[in-house]
Amino acid sequence: MKRRNHITSIIFPTSIVIYGLLFFVLSPTASAAGSLTSCNNTSVPVKIKIWVNGVEGQTLEGQSATFSVKIPKTADEQDKQSAVLPNPSNCCSSLSSQLSGSTALAPRGDCDYLTKAKMAQSGGAAGLVVISDSEDIVEMSCSEKTALDISIPVVMISKLGGEALNKSLLGGGTVELLLYAPESPTLDPSAAFLWLMAIATVVCASLWSEITKIEESNERYNELSPKPDEENEIIEMSTMSAVIFVITASTFLVLLYLFMSSWFIWVLIVFFCIGAVEGMHTCLVSLIKSKCKSCGQKTVKVPLFGTTTVMSLLVLLFCVAFATFWVWTRKESYAWVGQDILGIFLIIAVLQLAQIPNIKVATVLLCCAFMYDIFWVFISPLFFHDSVMISVAKGDSSSGESIPMVLRFPRLFDPWGGYGVLGFGDILFPGLLLSFTVRYDKAKKRTWKDGYFLWLAIGYACGLLLTYLGLYLMDGHGQPALLYLVPCTLGTCIILGLVRGELKDLWTYNANESKQTIGEESA
Repeated sequence: MKRRNHITSIIFPTSIVIYGLLFFVLSPTASAAGSLTSCNNTSVPVKIKIWVNGVEGQTLEGQSATFSVKIPKTADEQDKQSAVLPNPSNCCSSLSSQLSGSTALAPRGDCDYLTKAKMAQSGGAAGLVVISDSEDIVEMSCSEKTALDISIPVVMISKLGGEALNKSLLGGGTVELLLYAPESPTLDPSAAFLWLMAIATVVCASLWSEITKIEESNERYNELSPKPDEENEIIEMSTMSAVIFVITASTFLVLLYLFMSSWFIWVLIVFFCIGAVEGMHTCLVSLIKSKCKSCGQKTVKVPLFGTTTVMSLLVLLFCVAFATFWVWTRKESYAWVGQDILGIFLIIAVLQLAQIPNIKVATVLLCCAFMYDIFWVFISPLFFHDSVMISVAKGDSSSGESIPMVLRFPRLFDPWGGYGVLGFGDILFPGLLLSFTVRYDKAKKRTWKDGYFLWLAIGYACGLLLTYLGLYLMDGHGQPALLYLVPCTLGTCIILGLVRGELKDLWTYNANESKQTIGEESA
């Protein structure tokens, strides 16, 4: 990468690390009850409502077996069933007593799942709930290629949920269960909010230098105003650095997938917070200075950091407190608000720090990112157990930790809750191109209509719409957003350049040469 200014502050190395991390992100049912099933039925998430001694308690979550019959979508479609402990408890051999239409509870292990289901059904059970030996709920499958005569629902729940049921039954209580499998909507209003949030972020980040531009003032004020120690550092990407970056990102993604754990995610959280605090501080300081010319004149000496303005120090303390509060409450229902605020400020700061000089570099970077996204979402299951990108975006299921490098919005009408997510990379990479068009339009003195930025912003909005259309057509399967965003942004820029006869200039554009030419003309 080519540096325009001498790097002396701590923001440079930290922001580079964060910038590298930010690339990541973020059905048919079985046959009807009473009919034959097979081993390749669709496994669906299941809710289990519980009543103990007639009092409704917590609702557990589980997963149906691939050989289970269809489970009703709503709780109104069936009656409660008594839960019982079979004999033998593992359901691996013929039961010594009939279960008389009750739901059997059996621990995982000792025999395969299909055998447990057959034994429970032959004993008269109306259903089977398998208790996992950990908090992870695995898919219960089998290898039979012929039709199976399984006519009961078979579901797995976590170890903790099973222990609670066993405790109630062993204590002499009456436990009743009701199983149902509500479907999640393919699209939720969260998609619309994420769409608006992403567009606002990329537009705001691209225009940030204009938004925070300090208005011209009289010479006396300029003389009295404290001058910054040095200008902001700018990292100008080259074609080689673009390729190396994507290769490095792929390596890091694989490491995340292979060694996903709570401590690994904690490392990401720490880096995220460091970068977000720096980004938030930079953005707020520049915004305050642009709106309040008298602010930032009083200085104070801080140990280890030297002299800084009082305003900058207060803003830094606020940013640190904000990030600390988010970390402390990151698992609360409202934590997504803090994560999105920190993420948006970080994206804005990164797009001020990193720039592409022309369309040549943009083409290399975005085409590499285009192939990267497609490979790790759609093609990686051929080489790994599942989609690497989607697995990493889900985080560590055992600890409930998730990677913070995504924008989130709660799914409002999903019975399973959860969040709609959009990876930072889906904003950063197109954002680099949109930021370039802002600088290009300004250098060429273009209006909104005659420039490139407005049309690329519209292209970005259309690309996100196509992403959510793909999500709908593929029944909610995670989509590589850059598959749609790159053609709609880079493609729009290239087509406009061809039509206007400016593609060669866009391809080889050099901002430094343009500034020098303008300076010579002025002289």
